[in-house]
Amino acid sequence: MIHEKIKKIAFGGDYNPEQWPEEIWKEDMRITKLADIDIMTINVFAWAILQPNEDTYDFSLLDQVMDMLEQEQINVCLGTSTAVHPAWMAAKYEDVLRVDFDGRKRKFGLRHNSCPNSPTFQKYSTKLAEKLAERYQNHPALVLWHVSNEYGGDCYCDNCEKAFRVWLKNKYQSLAELNRVWNTSFWGHTFYDWDEIVLPNNLSEHLGSYDYTAFQGISLDYRRFNSDSMLECYKMEYNALKKFTPDVLVTTNLMGAYKQLDYQKWAKYMDIISWDSYPSVDSQISQEAMKHDLMRGLKQGDPFMLMEQTPSVTNWQPYNALKRPGVMRLWSYQAVARGADTIMFFQIRRSIGACEKFHGAVIDHVGHEHTRVFRECAALGHELTVLGDQIINSRIQAKAAIVFDWDNWWAVELSSGPSRDLNYFDEVSKYYQAFYEQNIQVDMIGVDDPIDQYSLVIAPVLYMTKDGFAQKIEEYTAEGGTFVTTFFSGIVDEHDLVITGGYPGQLRKILGIWVEEIDALPPGRTNEIVMQENSVLGNTHYSCSLLCDLLHTEGAEVMAVYGQDFYQGTPCVTRHSFGKGSAWYIASSPEQSFLDDYIRSICEESGIQPVLGKAVPKGVEVTKRIKNDKELIFILNHNEKEERIELADEYIDLVSKKHYQYAVEIAAKDVRIIVKK
Repeated sequence: MIHEKIKKIAFGGDYNPEQWPEEIWKEDMRITKLADIDIMTINVFAWAILQPNEDTYDFSLLDQVMDMLEQEQINVCLGTSTAVHPAWMAAKYEDVLRVDFDGRKRKFGLRHNSCPNSPTFQKYSTKLAEKLAERYQNHPALVLWHVSNEYGGDCYCDNCEKAFRVWLKNKYQSLAELNRVWNTSFWGHTFYDWDEIVLPNNLSEHLGSYDYTAFQGISLDYRRFNSDSMLECYKMEYNALKKFTPDVLVTTNLMGAYKQLDYQKWAKYMDIISWDSYPSVDSQISQEAMKHDLMRGLKQGDPFMLMEQTPSVTNWQPYNALKRPGVMRLWSYQAVARGADTIMFFQIRRSIGACEKFHGAVIDHVGHEHTRVFRECAALGHELTVLGDQIINSRIQAKAAIVFDWDNWWAVELSSGPSRDLNYFDEVSKYYQAFYEQNIQVDMIGVDDPIDQYSLVIAPVLYMTKDGFAQKIEEYTAEGGTFVTTFFSGIVDEHDLVITGGYPGQLRKILGIWVEEIDALPPGRTNEIVMQENSVLGNTHYSCSLLCDLLHTEGAEVMAVYGQDFYQGTPCVTRHSFGKGSAWYIASSPEQSFLDDYIRSICEESGIQPVLGKAVPKGVEVTKRIKNDKELIFILNHNEKEERIELADEYIDLVSKKHYQYAVEIAAKDVRIIVKK
């Protein structure tokens, strides 16, 4: 629950009154009331206004805005404004300015422009957060704190280099251990003093690009350090806010599958997860669903916040297409269907200058409510009012899980070989899509999360085997679980050091195989998966590509073999009985049709059913949230035509109150939220 005052799906978005004269504020209040908007995020980029110089703080404008929103009965998600330091700070204290990957010192500009290891930035950002918390701790409009904004970027300055050495010393304790985990005997890199260590960028270990490095261990640790550095800045502000408002939740807006920050580690320090969803024109709907599920999984299924989305159009993509009629509502409900307890936009009123002047808003440049976009937003706001408290705080209960790990993501794509085309997110997405297309609910989990509640756990491309994970999987499978992993798994430990003794390392026992070689197929070249008669899919053929593991069985049963090349007839898909359960290995990157068939079959075998217990037309998404034992069924039609969905019982629509007896017709881009009568 966000706050005891919030009894429904919260509806609103970012509001920037500092960009407008006061008479516009009054008009904005009138217009937003017409859409049942009940929450606004403010003060996200106002540091320069709040602190015009080093010694002066001026909260008069913010006081006025806070009081106005309280009078209008609009809840406030209050930003700390620390995403952009003021120009005076950059002019006086150069240590706040980042140094880029090529070693160039930045000047003042853009946003996310502060070095996270700058003593100046840490001092003043924490001080500002504390002053805000002290001033507004008892303000009746305050329901949530919003620290900074979309953390990201990295820095390669002298302060970061010094801080990196301290981070390493704390992590490894000795240079002997650091030299071991980085394998510094390679290329004569042995370090004899902590001060000899330099940052990995284009001036040192990298070969022209962020993901191409000569020393994966060094670059991997810098990814961890950079994520931790920004997390420490967040925690400083978090603690400053909690000093005065211990009962007000604190969040920061994440960005879904954002590679640079380990969100699974960040989630431990966030009271509630919030994120910003901006699909591109060519985004797969299933990938957006996966990001929602990934965000929900950060706190083991707790409801999250959709903090930002555009009501109509973005400004920063190559081709900024409008959301077609109905799509904003459809995608909003997709977030709710997958665990969101808010629907919020960036932004309430469209800016008139700078790079976001063509980014969509609830109130457009025309300045009134008579627009298609506003009418759609208002209609959605009214629906959420009708729904009331029926959805908020409900949960999703999945029996299948997909493992996603940021350390593994970094390590896979820093790896020098076997293929530069190996994309961790894309490979995971293929498995997720197979669940999505069949409307089988699945949780996105980390390697440290509990797994006993799942009947099926899939860990695609688990290149890195962290301490204790193999044992966890062995115990899970021995007790009857089904575990699936794929090519290029079990190769290295958490330091990116190869686990010797044969691939897949610590997973070799449970999988019952030994991978002798890995063949990388160039773009356009494929091999073939030939299923055996004893397999769950019968005697069928599928295409595969990217990588092909050449393996030997050590107790595993061969379910499919390769159809081509010198390793034709050797195992490609295996299954190993282990205790009461089984462990599968898929040795190549298969075409989507294989995964669709395979996931359907293995879910049936594991007793996992689609939400409605049966197939629905392609392009129709079905999910289920549960509250007080009541099942809330969401049906979303992403197609361009009406679809008919067969139902096993009689249902009632929570919005329209219409009854559906054993079937429901749903128009293109439309949504139904139904419960059993």
